[in-house]
Amino acid sequence: MYEKIWNQNKIAFGGDYNPEQWDEATWEEDMHLFGLAHIDTVTLNVFSWAMLQPDESTYDFTKLDRIMELVKKNGLKVVLATSTGAHPAWMAHRYPEILRTEFNGMKRKFGGRHNSCPNSPVYRMYSARLAEKLAEHYKDYDNIVAWHISNEYGGECYCENCEKAFRVWLKKKYHTIEEVNRVWDTAFWGHTFYDWEEIVLPNLLSEHFAYERTMFQGISLDYRRFNSDSILECYRLEYEAVKRHTPDIPVTTNLMGFYKPLDYQKWAKYMDMVSWDNYPSNQDTPAQIALSHELMRGIGGGKPFLLMEQTPSVTNWLPYNALKRPGVMRLWSYQAVAHGADSVMFFQMRRSIGACEKYHGAIIDHVGNENTRVFREAAALGAELKALGDETLGARARKETAILFDWENWWAIEYSAGPSVLLKYRDEIQNYYTALYEQNMATDIIGVEDDFSDYRVIIAPVLYMVKPGVDEKIKAFVQAGGIFVTTFFSGYVDDHDLVVTGGYPGKLRDLLGIWVEESDALPEGETNHFTWKGARHEAVLLCDLLHPEGAGVLATYEEDFYAGMPVLTKNRYGAGAAYYVAVRSDASFYEALIREICEKAGITPVAQTPGGVEAVLRVGRDEKKEFLFLLNHEKIEQSVPVEQDATDLVTGMEWKKGSKLTLPAYGVAILKRSV
Repeated sequence: MYEKIWNQNKIAFGGDYNPEQWDEATWEEDMHLFGLAHIDTVTLNVFSWAMLQPDESTYDFTKLDRIMELVKKNGLKVVLATSTGAHPAWMAHRYPEILRTEFNGMKRKFGGRHNSCPNSPVYRMYSARLAEKLAEHYKDYDNIVAWHISNEYGGECYCENCEKAFRVWLKKKYHTIEEVNRVWDTAFWGHTFYDWEEIVLPNLLSEHFAYERTMFQGISLDYRRFNSDSILECYRLEYEAVKRHTPDIPVTTNLMGFYKPLDYQKWAKYMDMVSWDNYPSNQDTPAQIALSHELMRGIGGGKPFLLMEQTPSVTNWLPYNALKRPGVMRLWSYQAVAHGADSVMFFQMRRSIGACEKYHGAIIDHVGNENTRVFREAAALGAELKALGDETLGARARKETAILFDWENWWAIEYSAGPSVLLKYRDEIQNYYTALYEQNMATDIIGVEDDFSDYRVIIAPVLYMVKPGVDEKIKAFVQAGGIFVTTFFSGYVDDHDLVVTGGYPGKLRDLLGIWVEESDALPEGETNHFTWKGARHEAVLLCDLLHPEGAGVLATYEEDFYAGMPVLTKNRYGAGAAYYVAVRSDASFYEALIREICEKAGITPVAQTPGGVEAVLRVGRDEKKEFLFLLNHEKIEQSVPVEQDATDLVTGMEWKKGSKLTLPAYGVAILKRSV
């Protein structure tokens, strides 16, 4: 159920504004330009710690006060950041223990950002203190609509602070050194620990021979968990500090989609709203961008979801920083809204003149006026969002199909010593999501702790780690009539990365009705094949050699010594069914499999569209209306059949059932219709 805690009457439009980099005459110019562009919300104070606190005991909010008064006078709402993403130079100089140590053991000096050890008592004290002083100082400002804690938390630290804190974390989790030895299987290679002080953190100085290659997966997996928890504790200290003075203002921090080091599913529990920064590479497909939106929306479990940052034109960190073509910024902004975002925000409002982001895009370019293509496009979008008002705020997706994604499973798969360096968890998730996306099937991304009963189909690619109780949840889901799909390299280990003996896929064996005896890792370029429903498909990456134990065989391998063995199976279980896909295959196979499974589950596409036109359906807050977003990701005009009488909220045009709606290149329509 959507909870309205994001105090807006429209989709927020604006983004990061750094007036401390400019003189006050420029501030006034910016206010004028913001008005022209229909900017209504700015994120302030993201990197101002050095300005706010010049030494241990001095806090100077004079300049920020002037900025806050100026934006308030001009009717702007504020997402107020706590500035703790980059500590001031004096802190690093006087307290060098706050500086991070890299994976290779190198101690950092002052520089960059996110260079603060998350387990430094000094950093934690000063960051939480600054957050509290900001909240106390600005608690009476009625235009603050959210707190923005730090900025894009990330990275890792391997210093002495962290090593000591890791031991404390382990004691809390496992209680005894004997249990640590059990879950890490330290009998292997004679790694037995006799005392907590003997435990060292895993990096290139100890257990690793490369960043992703570790000799003791259990140790490295727990350090990943510990690092994510440590940084989360820093966030929570600031969260609690601002809540003491402003309990009614929602709190968030900007996440980064599929960011591997931090378990965002755990983080989202401590966020009032989930927000993220969308910076796709030049090569990313619309389906890849959509998947990231769905992941970020999904971790919130119904909380408001915000697009906190995107570039209006160009990034600056890619090898080749291509411009967003005319219309693409608008298209991708509406794609975020289609997938649930209640804001369209940018980094940045005015382009910096120095350092590494001076050539990153901005609403106001270095020329400093409104006479640019990017500004005109932003202003036009701002006007559209103003007219759209609150129509789509809080609209939700239909719960029909879900993909199961788990951060700890991701870590464990890619720490595994075998079966293939080519096995990447996100790729397998993307293969199945793309097949759903291309057929306009409503899809959620869920975690193992979420409620499975809301869905008719759950797909869990490479469910390598089966945590306690998850197998029972899946079995109950299928027993009640659900359809479950999983793949090769599933069911192998428990939550400590210890193999579940008795035959793969472990606790899922009876559900799937199969036994996997071996798995053949094919080098890049090598291919087996199988035929299903008259079409021949590739079998690549891994080829499981499995035996049916009650499951029906739908397709078999055609080559090598395991020709004739099952490659696709289906097992009836209670009122439902469980499919096992023993290989990575091609796009045509995934699309055909998804089509068949959704038909059996009674799931239909939200719309019929030509290739390249994305369709996303959202149900309004009152459940009496719904919104069909049509997004043309192609460079050519395309037509979409109108399946129900509707009004396009973008153009105001009325459309009758049976007519053809024409979308220009990169065009958008939002069809409002009755349920």
